[in-house]
Amino acid sequence: MDDDELQQLHVVFFPFMAYGHMIPTLDIARLFAARGVKTTIITTPVSLPIVTQAIEKAKKHGSPAIHTEIFSFPSAENGLPDGCETVNQAIKYNMIPKFMQAVEMLNTQLEQYLEKTRPHCLVSDMFLPWTTDCAARFNVPRLVFHGTSYFALCAEEIVRVYKPYKNVSDEETFILPSLPHEVKMTKSQFSEDFMKEELNESKKEFEQIKESEIKSYGVVVNSFYELERDYAKFFGKELGRRAWHIGPVSLCNRSIEDKAKRGILEALKDEHECLKWLNSKKKNSVVYICFGSMAQINASQMLEIAMGLEASQQDFIWVVKNDRQSEEELLPQGFEQRMEDKGLIIRGWVPQLLLLEHEAIGALLTHCGWNSTLEGISTGLPMVTWPAATEQFYNEKLVTEILKIGVPVGAKKWNVVPYNVDYLVRRDAIEKALREVMEGDEAQERRNRAMKLKEMAYKAVEVDGSSYIDLGVLINELRNNMLN
Repeated sequence: MDDDELQQLHVVFFPFMAYGHMIPTLDIARLFAARGVKTTIITTPVSLPIVTQAIEKAKKHGSPAIHTEIFSFPSAENGLPDGCETVNQAIKYNMIPKFMQAVEMLNTQLEQYLEKTRPHCLVSDMFLPWTTDCAARFNVPRLVFHGTSYFALCAEEIVRVYKPYKNVSDEETFILPSLPHEVKMTKSQFSEDFMKEELNESKKEFEQIKESEIKSYGVVVNSFYELERDYAKFFGKELGRRAWHIGPVSLCNRSIEDKAKRGILEALKDEHECLKWLNSKKKNSVVYICFGSMAQINASQMLEIAMGLEASQQDFIWVVKNDRQSEEELLPQGFEQRMEDKGLIIRGWVPQLLLLEHEAIGALLTHCGWNSTLEGISTGLPMVTWPAATEQFYNEKLVTEILKIGVPVGAKKWNVVPYNVDYLVRRDAIEKALREVMEGDEAQERRNRAMKLKEMAYKAVEVDGSSYIDLGVLINELRNNMLN
């Protein structure tokens, strides 16, 4: 290495192997590289093409080179099919426990890499809690990336510490104590494993994640100060966590090409048809419906969604993804033909950022995953909220009750494989929520609030914005540590 390289801050990124975690991590890596940081992304062979694409995009915008380090993934050793290297694939095969075992076995390769390279910081995903101890062995500070909101992080910790669900019946509401706002939830909005007294695998994993966060150097948050001011303060002052807000990270994708290809390896065949269809629609007239990359929606729920959509009389784009059954089997017979002028059904991956920004899109129906939620906020869209699992019920509270830009569809039950249970959200509730988010004075007030948040989001990532400054503060701190 020459003297310049020796003096350059080196940050290594280790994303979890799930599209919803990889894509924002790649955006964060781009932000660091754009600020002159030597950046390396750890990946596995199956995910390499997505990583390479993100690196090529960064190059086109004049960013310094981003490096890759490829770890071999121990699929065979853990009884996984060849090439099963992402959560999205593991769900298809019903092999999540084996997949997580394989992920943990990457610790040996990580230790070898850290010993050889000695970077100045490791940014790794929450689902890789063992990386805190790995990094500590080589005196490398680890930053945690959770991929969710400050609000959800605060609520999670309050529930973990105070256990407010104890001595409460299943449908009785309870308050999450100590938070800046009154937040009420029910036991059915949490996983059954989490509610159990005994320490099961699920609770053990959650505790490991939290313990590794407490031992880590700090947390990077894909959010912006103006959005969650009270909770950014609470996370730091009341919970004692060090955190830096650097989002919305998706806004580093500024060109049409960036937005069109984010996370997609092959261009969507009907992308131009899709945009042409949107161009024929009035401003704010279309509802965009997407349940995230891991949704498996059963036929009964698909029927309720379709009938609710039809009854609402709203124009819509519906992204349908299901790995276990063909979409044709899941959709009610004749639905697509009847909706030919009103709706567009897209199968597989879509250029979501590009579509959300189109002026014809008037609302987003979302599963409340933080990526989609924050993308909706960044494009000024009111939302219909339909959480199912993980921290999504917390994000719904933020959107509907604190930011007041969303309408809940009425989902009340947590489920580890979203939308694949006997519990259904009925068509009349779906129709009502769609009408409420699109029609009337309250809908316009919601839209106005959402548009103000969009303006704040863009200001936050510009030079001298709150997220731009906080990223600079973090990088400077890591540089000072490197020199001392």
